[in-house]
Amino acid sequence: MNSEIISTRVFPVTRERLFTAFSDPRQLELWWGPKGFTNTFEEFHFRPGGDWKFTMHGPDGKDYANQSVFAEIVKNELIVYDHTAPSFRMTITLADAEVGTRMTWCMGFPSAEICERFKSICIPANEENFDRLATFLG
Repeated sequence: MNSEIISTRVFPVTRERLFTAFSDPRQLELWWGPKGFTNTFEEFHFRPGGDWKFTMHGPDGKDYANQSVFAEIVKNELIVYDHTAPSFRMTITLADAEVGTRMTWCMGFPSAEICERFKSICIPANEENFDRLATFLG
């Protein structure tokens, strides 16, 4: 069994535009999360070692606290962060594509069993997140 969930999509914008949509908290706050979610960012220090703390407000009225630490950032190419509860490492890569930029998310879990437990949630949620990003990018 694999311990990774990989989601990818091509967006008809430059790598710079996609990177900015993530690196600027004012923009990220507007599209981050699955369909129907909103966000309140408490901390967003976009640098290696920087904290990202926020609350996702679900369409069900529940709040979901999130905490991550950025591990690696390469402008217009790579964003890596470690998320807690559930514990996973998110690696976001940006690569030139024929009609824009291919964004790939690789969620690496500590074990295949944990990964399997989250697949049914993460795979559709990632697609909804990409849909929201596409709408945001217009």
